[in-house]
Amino acid sequence: MSSHSSHAAGGLVIAIDGPSGSGKSTVARRVASALHLRYLDTGAMYRAVTWWMLENGVDLRDRGRVASLVGEVPLTLGLDPAAPEIRVGEVDVARAIRESRISAAVSAVATNLDVRADLVARQQAVAAEGGVVVEGRDITTVVAPDAPVRVLLTASEEARLARRAHELHGSAAAAAVDATRDEVVRRDADDSTVARFLEAADGVDVVDSSHLSLDETVGAVLELVEKRTGVRA
Repeated sequence: MSSHSSHAAGGLVIAIDGPSGSGKSTVARRVASALHLRYLDTGAMYRAVTWWMLENGVDLRDRGRVASLVGEVPLTLGLDPAAPEIRVGEVDVARAIRESRISAAVSAVATNLDVRADLVARQQAVAAEGGVVVEGRDITTVVAPDAPVRVLLTASEEARLARRAHELHGSAAAAAVDATRDEVVRRDADDSTVARFLEAADGVDVVDSSHLSLDETVGAVLELVEKRTGVRA
């Protein structure tokens, strides 16, 4: 995996975990921009691998085959929070990996422990360079357990479903929420078998955004960064 960024600053690593719909991607990007740090969306990596496997006709249920092929996926991540790119070979997959067919299939890849080991190693290589906000599902415990700032970003299931429904369907009406429920709740249930992101590990700060606006949530995380490191936006 190669990476590039318009800017990288200092050695600071901020690790953010959270369940589906908690807002972690948007919050992490905003925090990275405010602090002039790079941004790594680890969930996009699992989605991109899923896309590549499906494009190449790989049966995701064949865990051994998926694991044997993951090292061949030509993944390139752009780490600029203002315009994070993700490419597989020459293909820009930023939009394709958000399609419902990928959302429905990604847990089969994300719960494959050999795939996780491969991608975690790539993620740790980025974190080791410093100057980055890393977000995902086992960042505070596995990818960057020694990060000076570790945050579990959470929200009530109701709030998370409403946000994801609005994002995917443009509405938080009952029908849209119901259409979103399986993706959010099932994905969290599947992924929680291999990653810890529903409760905070020791030393991890919790930000509950159920009743916070996006600006307030970003502000809460930036306050934690200042409290933990003295670094301010």
